[in-house]
Amino acid sequence: MGGKYRITGNKYPKMRRPRRRGRLVVLTVASVVVLGVGGWGTLQLIDVFTGGGREASAAGDGTDCGVTTKASPSPSAKPLPQPRTITVNVLNATTRGGLAKKTADELKKRGFKIGEVGNATKQYDKKVKGTGLLLGPAAALDTSLPVLGTQLPGAERRTEAARKGAAVDLVIGDGFKALAKKPDADRALTALARPEPAPKSKKGC
Repeated sequence: MGGKYRITGNKYPKMRRPRRRGRLVVLTVASVVVLGVGGWGTLQLIDVFTGGGREASAAGDGTDCGVTTKASPSPSAKPLPQPRTITVNVLNATTRGGLAKKTADELKKRGFKIGEVGNATKQYDKKVKGTGLLLGPAAALDTSLPVLGTQLPGAERRTEAARKGAAVDLVIGDGFKALAKKPDADRALTALARPEPAPKSKKGC
């Protein structure tokens, strides 16, 4: 042979490069095996902690353990009164004239009974900054006031413990422009009388 190395006798010089390649192949194979075993173990742990076994058994025996949602009826509540049974006193707490009568006439067209119409008392005169204030006895909090509130959304509601009778007041405030449009008020009244049932979750197992 020519070149840098010359072979004499029956012995050959040791070639280290092939040995390095063999070692590299062994290390690569070992790494792949370790990663494979580790990945398989990880999948097993994930399966255990996520309940994969239960899902498989459920699929096998045909049992449905999922969560089902069922609409449950709304809790029983006191029936709301009809507008024709509610007496409303319309009081003007602003400096604009004629608002009380105009508002009372519109409420009457919508089926409400009208009581007193005039200016607000000194307690509220020129002191209501919002669209209006709805006042009534304690018993009106969940009955008459919500029904009247459908006609003037955003109006504040208050009750007076010492108040006698069942009539309620609509005190017109500085922010008042008009009652809610009748179609909108009718929809709000219908939704108030027939609330949607609340969803109820139930597990199958």
